[in-house]
Amino acid sequence: MTITESITLALPDEAATARLAQAVARLARPGDAILLAGPYGAGKTAFARAFLRAATVDPDLVVPSPSFTLVQTYALPTGVEVWHYDLWRVAGADELAELGWDEARAGIALVEWPERLGGLAPSDALTVALAPVPYDPDARVATLSGWPDRLAELGA
Repeated sequence: MTITESITLALPDEAATARLAQAVARLARPGDAILLAGPYGAGKTAFARAFLRAATVDPDLVVPSPSFTLVQTYALPTGVEVWHYDLWRVAGADELAELGWDEARAGIALVEWPERLGGLAPSDALTVALAPVPYDPDARVATLSGWPDRLAELGA
């Protein structure tokens, strides 16, 4: 078995970002954390939306950004819950207890702005770092790290 440390993928448009999110959703399991890193406008929410639609098997699922609510939960057909966090407005890890972080870790945690997790960032998380491509407003580059036992399946 080959262990893959990280992979970098070109995402030429939002549809490619959605396909990557769908692939991640197929591999996610209870206890996982998926950390969506990148600057404002990098595609974190688009990735989260596609992930949640795939995971819930509902292509029409309304997925608002949790920028103001900070967290939204979604029940999967398996009974597992996905906790979608947007930590942009969170000052630090000390605020996560009141946002259900401990409960979220029993399900799947999907986290935008993961740098706000501080020391609570799980060491076994999948990090999806998204970056816009200069001069192409639709294109992104994704660098994925973590999940060494599953990462190779995402690059295939």
